[in-house]
Amino acid sequence: MLVLAALMIEKVGIIVIVAFLLSQIKSFRQVIHNENNWGEKVILILIFGAFGMISNYTGIEIERGTIVNSGWLVGIDPDNAIANTRVMGVVIGGILGGPVVGIGAGLIAGIHRYSLGGFTAIACSLAVVVAGVCSGYFSRKQLKRDKKITPIYAAKLGMTLEAVQMIIILAFAKPFDEAWALVQVIGIPMIVVNGLGMFLFMYIIQSIVRDEERARANQTSQAFYIADQTLPFFRQGLNTHSCKEIAEIMLKLTDADAVAMTDEHCVLAHVGAESDHHIPQGELTTGLTKKVLETGRIAVAKSKEEIFCSHSDCSLEAAIVLPLKIQNKTAGTLKMYFIKPSKLDDVQQQLAEGLANLFSTQFELAEAERQTKLLKDAEIKALQAQIHPHFLFNSLNSISILCRTDAQKARKLLLELSAYLRGNIQGAKQMLIPLDKEIENVKSYLSLEQTRFPDKYEIEFEIENDLEKILIPPFTLQPLVENAINYAFTSIVGIGKIKIQIYSLNNNLRIVVSDNGKGIPINKIELLGKQTMISKKGTGTAIFNISKRLSGIYNGKAKLEITSELNRGTSILISIPLDSKGVLHQNVEGIYS
Repeated sequence: MLVLAALMIEKVGIIVIVAFLLSQIKSFRQVIHNENNWGEKVILILIFGAFGMISNYTGIEIERGTIVNSGWLVGIDPDNAIANTRVMGVVIGGILGGPVVGIGAGLIAGIHRYSLGGFTAIACSLAVVVAGVCSGYFSRKQLKRDKKITPIYAAKLGMTLEAVQMIIILAFAKPFDEAWALVQVIGIPMIVVNGLGMFLFMYIIQSIVRDEERARANQTSQAFYIADQTLPFFRQGLNTHSCKEIAEIMLKLTDADAVAMTDEHCVLAHVGAESDHHIPQGELTTGLTKKVLETGRIAVAKSKEEIFCSHSDCSLEAAIVLPLKIQNKTAGTLKMYFIKPSKLDDVQQQLAEGLANLFSTQFELAEAERQTKLLKDAEIKALQAQIHPHFLFNSLNSISILCRTDAQKARKLLLELSAYLRGNIQGAKQMLIPLDKEIENVKSYLSLEQTRFPDKYEIEFEIENDLEKILIPPFTLQPLVENAINYAFTSIVGIGKIKIQIYSLNNNLRIVVSDNGKGIPINKIELLGKQTMISKKGTGTAIFNISKRLSGIYNGKAKLEITSELNRGTSILISIPLDSKGVLHQNVEGIYS
């Protein structure tokens, strides 16, 4: 029995070596990793069926409990049997590929075993098919319960199915006495050794799978780290500065000897080896880059001839060129060069392919972000422009009346209007202006109104010191003051009072415009600033425009609040975020130039 066990361990060693060599083949690893389709199942059936056949050929022939042949078997005496590792290959096939692979591999190994002969031929053929079906079924059941197929599980399953084979031999092999004598000799060695073989087989496969997963995890981590480091520069678009920064990061974090970036027409950056003739702003010097720009597909070169560099003495002998795309259109390339082709291995190639997708996504998102900012900028300017006619028409109407009654006042009013419009034209060129400029515009407007209606309004300013240079959107104060003058005091007795308070609180600039006017009905307050309204006395356009501009410029962090009480007055609060230094909140940084 010990001699038989030693010989079987030798046979298991052959199978394990074959399994190890097979596991080094990329296509085999891919088949094992995937949810097998029918084509892959056929491949697995053939592979593990072949394992069963090899086990039959390398089996140990037994005659009445005695070893008669431990060499290569091509046939067995009708009264003899064999001890082998046939079940091991079939069970592993069932574990990896499921019942279909198990039964397929079992049929191949079983038919081949039957062709060799011996008094256990039928029993052994049936047993290996049963082993294949059972291994596939129980393994899938194990996976459905979210449990892993470990080497220990494979060993236990294999030993159990090997024991089942012994039972089948006792049940079907004739005569029974010889079957029983055979099982006494081969039972324990085959159960133990096949279990050991299955443990080693699965351990090898799982070790390789773990190594691949670890390598992929490292690649993914490295790719995301590179993407994170390069993102700020992709946001700047493809230019010589951003591309140089990206190329330097890539050179530092990969094994490449040189990294370059291009747009559709020229080299934007090249760092590393051969920078002398791969010059930024120069024409594209490699045919490989032109090919990628034309096809939009990743290209790999493993020789100088494939790179097509126009300089014959260029030391770069391998390269991978990645297309950078926006909406499926190739807008540029990123290239990794290597002096030695051996450095451009599968790891570097897979990393580069992953980066190509990440970079294209970053590039496309950056372009989308830029377009969104341009659109928001245009929308804000359009809203801002709507306020100008609103005040201009009122002023011109007043001037036309004064021209008939008081030319001197009309002249003064024109000068005030000229100064006001000059300030507004300057402010209209920017999204933000200093607070003191906005206050000057408001005072010009009030001067115009008080010239028209002397002693009708009182204006009070309360402005905290050191806030004069805070940046705010132009036309934030004047429309609110204008609304108060035009609508708040239409039916009150006495002097209309407007109070403007500007101060900082809780890292916010707060602007409060309040009046002692007639107030606003509560049902209208809920709509003001959210939409325009059709009304005999106004549309709420000014407040709506201010609200929209604040929302667009400050990304929802500014707010406009209205409180009012009928016959007591109205107060409008505007709150704008400040940073820790008391200046404009950084969220608007980069929108304006």
